[in-house]
Amino acid sequence: MKKIILCLVSASLLILSFPNFNLWILAWVGFTPLFFALQDVSKIKAFLLSYLTGILFWFGIIYWLIHVTLPGMIILVGYLAFYFAVFGLITKILLSRASKWEAFVVACLWCVLEYARGHLLTGFPWALLGYSQFLNLPAIQIADITGPWGVSFLVMMVNVAIYRSLKKFFAKNYPLYILPYAIVLLIALGYGIARTSFQASAPDSSQIKISLVQGNIPQHLKWEPRARDFIIRKYIGLTEPVLNARPDLIIWPEAALPVILEEEPRYYRKILDFIRHAGRPLLFGAVTSEGDNFYNSALLVSARARLLQHHDKLHLVPFGEYIPLREAFRFLESIVPIEDFTAGEEYTVFELAELKFAVLICFEDLFPELSRRFSLSGADFLVNITNDAWFGETSSPYQHLAASVFRAVETRRHLVRAANTGVSGFIAPTGKIISLVRGKNSKTIYVPGYNTQTLSITQAGLTVYASFGDWFVLASLIYLFVSLGISLLKKRNAPHA
Repeated sequence: MKKIILCLVSASLLILSFPNFNLWILAWVGFTPLFFALQDVSKIKAFLLSYLTGILFWFGIIYWLIHVTLPGMIILVGYLAFYFAVFGLITKILLSRASKWEAFVVACLWCVLEYARGHLLTGFPWALLGYSQFLNLPAIQIADITGPWGVSFLVMMVNVAIYRSLKKFFAKNYPLYILPYAIVLLIALGYGIARTSFQASAPDSSQIKISLVQGNIPQHLKWEPRARDFIIRKYIGLTEPVLNARPDLIIWPEAALPVILEEEPRYYRKILDFIRHAGRPLLFGAVTSEGDNFYNSALLVSARARLLQHHDKLHLVPFGEYIPLREAFRFLESIVPIEDFTAGEEYTVFELAELKFAVLICFEDLFPELSRRFSLSGADFLVNITNDAWFGETSSPYQHLAASVFRAVETRRHLVRAANTGVSGFIAPTGKIISLVRGKNSKTIYVPGYNTQTLSITQAGLTVYASFGDWFVLASLIYLFVSLGISLLKKRNAPHA
């Protein structure tokens, strides 16, 4: 029972470190109770205790999926908790060998497992450990070198160092165990402080004024035929006040057009008529079709109401926009009753005046490789259009926002978010949230509204992460295997009694 309580404490600390609680400092000690729970237990118990911690954590993090599918949420929680279980099992073995570099090894293990979770079975990189630090600006600046994995590494490294230091303290053994880890942490934070200062004072080269419109259309109305005229009127009504600011670009959220464009063109024509009257470019989301294929798209319309460019979503949501292996798993249609979308194939970079930008649709901003690829393709800033109305007034949109913060830091580009029900706003290249669309009482979700911001776009070069990608994960994997190999050799060559 004591060990189960420790698992509960660990899961609770980690949940509290993420939105909406945002007690990010708790993540730095969140795994420590679990490490104590893994002491003096068998490997199978270490696996099960860690699996329990994962179950508790993921239920606390993605509970909002119950608004979409209860069976789907339970299946996903069970799957995600498996990564905790594997981590706990291997960590049990590593911690029992008392290596002075074990904090590095365990942190590398966690990074590799997070990367695997973000890519296997199409990937679900939600609530990475590093994302808990999205408001801790000095700690997240290394993401422009390592991607989000480096921040996760730091947090896990400190957890292990604290655990081992407490063990030595209780044993009245006080070597300078924590010194190398403190040095690594101080270097990372020092870089973060310097980087935010440098970024803040960087010279400006181009300015663009962008207006965001947050329609706040309830999910049950989005595809309701009788609500189509209401939705178009609402977006136009919310957009008219921003025209006085003469923005260079207006952005509506994902699937703002409440019909399939080609099947109901008169609603698209209403938007074009408004844009022709407004004389301002508009970027908005729509479902488009070509033959039997349907796409989740972003369309850029010029101030003269001419379609300039469009982009089709590249990374679809499994069980949200398509069912993997639908023919083999027909029973899933009763759990997730959806039709399949088709993924886009091109990394479209939009051009507006002298600037270029790329659009991440829906949860595409969870995948750092996509924003990296757009950065390599010449995008000067990033846009995320999304609809999180599925999940109600929960922590989901704020957890989603945390991922967007990292995409800005990794590429050192502004990121602009337009979300149907929020959170909509502007994020600086340092990850600082510049401003958000707010309603009454400063509420940021489930309120209609708009926000206009002038962004100073520096013609930034490529970051280390944008240039070299997930090198840190590869380095972690190599270090992990080398450390395990050396440990096995030492064990084999050790004298036997």
